[in-house]
Amino acid sequence: MKVMNIIHDSVVDGEGLRTVIFFAGCPHFCKGCHNPRSWNINNGTEMSVEEVVEEVASNPLTDVTLSGGEPFFQAEEVCKVAKRLKELGKNIWIYTGYTFEQLLASRDPYIYELLGYCDVLVDGPFILAERDLTLPFRGSRNQRIIDLTKHKVKVPPMRV
Repeated sequence: MKVMNIIHDSVVDGEGLRTVIFFAGCPHFCKGCHNPRSWNINNGTEMSVEEVVEEVASNPLTDVTLSGGEPFFQAEEVCKVAKRLKELGKNIWIYTGYTFEQLLASRDPYIYELLGYCDVLVDGPFILAERDLTLPFRGSRNQRIIDLTKHKVKVPPMRV
């Protein structure tokens, strides 16, 4: 999978102390995006599931945020990472430019499976006209923080 960066000890990308994985590739091209270099998947570094999990596990006191780019752009690979991180007991937040409803309507089984491993979804594209620096954990007023544990998204058996 293509990863832009992994940073440790973030306090702005979800509740508590978090390790943030920034994935490469994004189809949204939001005007005012804080990370436009992540739009091109070729700007990322190739990493295996094991390499990503190892890097996150090197900082055992943090939970995890999956960000981008767009994590659902590489849903199959990110799903495998999320499964492993969940097995390590991590609380997982995921940021996306899609709405929750768009993700649920997808025909990609890995998107639905990935949602099942995540605890919180921050959804919706960044809209520059709705930018609000006072909002916790999101950049524009249209974005929602959704507690996925209340939505009972079931995780099907992992594909091989």
